[in-house]
Amino acid sequence: MAIEGLTPKQIVEKLDQYIIGQEKAKRAVAVALRNRLRRIHLSEDIRDEVAPKNILMIGPTGSGKTEIARRLAKLVNAPFIKVEATKYTEVGYVGRDVESMIRDLMAVGFNNVKAEMEEQMKESSLPKVEEKILDLLLPGTEKKQKQSKNSESMQMPENAFILPEQVSSEKTESSQDSTREKFRQMLREGKLEDREVEVTIRRQPRGPSMEIIAGGSLDDLQSGMQDLQNILTGRNLKKKMVTVREARKILQAETLDSMIDPDKVADIAKQRVEQSGIVFIDEIDKIATKNQNSSGQVSREGVQRDILPIVEGSKVNTKWGVVDTTHILFIAAGAFSMSAPSDLIPELQGRFPLRVELESLTKNEFKRILLEPKNALTKQYTALLETEGLKIEFSDDAIDRMSFLAEDVNSRSENIGARRLHTIMEKVLEDASFSADEHSGETLTIDAKFVDEKLRGVVTDVDLSRYIL
Repeated sequence: MAIEGLTPKQIVEKLDQYIIGQEKAKRAVAVALRNRLRRIHLSEDIRDEVAPKNILMIGPTGSGKTEIARRLAKLVNAPFIKVEATKYTEVGYVGRDVESMIRDLMAVGFNNVKAEMEEQMKESSLPKVEEKILDLLLPGTEKKQKQSKNSESMQMPENAFILPEQVSSEKTESSQDSTREKFRQMLREGKLEDREVEVTIRRQPRGPSMEIIAGGSLDDLQSGMQDLQNILTGRNLKKKMVTVREARKILQAETLDSMIDPDKVADIAKQRVEQSGIVFIDEIDKIATKNQNSSGQVSREGVQRDILPIVEGSKVNTKWGVVDTTHILFIAAGAFSMSAPSDLIPELQGRFPLRVELESLTKNEFKRILLEPKNALTKQYTALLETEGLKIEFSDDAIDRMSFLAEDVNSRSENIGARRLHTIMEKVLEDASFSADEHSGETLTIDAKFVDEKLRGVVTDVDLSRYIL
């Protein structure tokens, strides 16, 4: 979906289709996104001076932090990755180095651009795929076809003497051409889809073989060396018997791969990553150092200092070239239940000038989450069980009851936000999901009484003072 022309208000409206509440957070990301578009239209002398306003989201788990960033990336069709700050360690410790987040982002960008180009070339690849399938169905005809074309290109003298062997050969080739055309017609009519053919497939590398140049880990190095050895020895090729239907998918992928210029893909992807890439750093509060005596403080602060230059703007080596991170948008998020944003090192705090606090969800938000979004839970479960022929209907009092339970349990125990609704819905529909195939054609109405009955085993009293969902 093109973001060109969407105002911040329209961006918020798009996010409203999937995310309930959190208006401040949605407005902040909408403005940040619009500013990226505005920057593109600036003159070159000022464009490079306008840096993205990175955002720090603060709020409990399940309040929508990750969903906002994920939907934002889909909205703009931009390269996007979500990483967890706890997965990274400073150089010298076991774990991933922080630069790998940019290499991963570049990989996403490359794959996105490649997929777009493949879609554009899909139609033009069909004739080539068809010829390859016919070569598999009629082994040996490819070579003779080429010989036939070569002979046709040679001009024969009018009085040339034609040997009997040549006449026989021409008849044989004519017969093979006729057979090939018959098979072509059958192939187009779908009569050969289940016939088996032998294809040679190339094993996919287990890891980024060239990542060793870009500063990958020891595992990347070992995997890359193994892939290189397989290529040199030919062990990356494998023959396999598959149906024509499956062979078409394999051959189309190979054909499209050969038609696309990887250097062109890399150039476009690099530009997209540098100008519109989004990195979502989750659990950034887990690397905050609350006090000088906290265990692992050196490692946590080290990770922060390693992340700092990436967010500030630096050049990272990838197997597709050097990527400049200056204009990549970084969105960090954390619950900060055991620490505060001020516990991050001052330099890193300064690189996230926009701070948005997400509020805990209430009964009203839970009710809207169950009903309004395009991917609402009630719609998901209804669609799932309808595949078995069981129709589910939710009454208004059932929606109210589940919304109340979600808010109540979150207030009494660990607040896990909207994820509580998943737990409740699973419990309520557990029996129906298990035996849905036995009730095909029936309609099951979910009301408040039904909800209480299904949750009776985990509620110890009417006041829900102890609830273990």
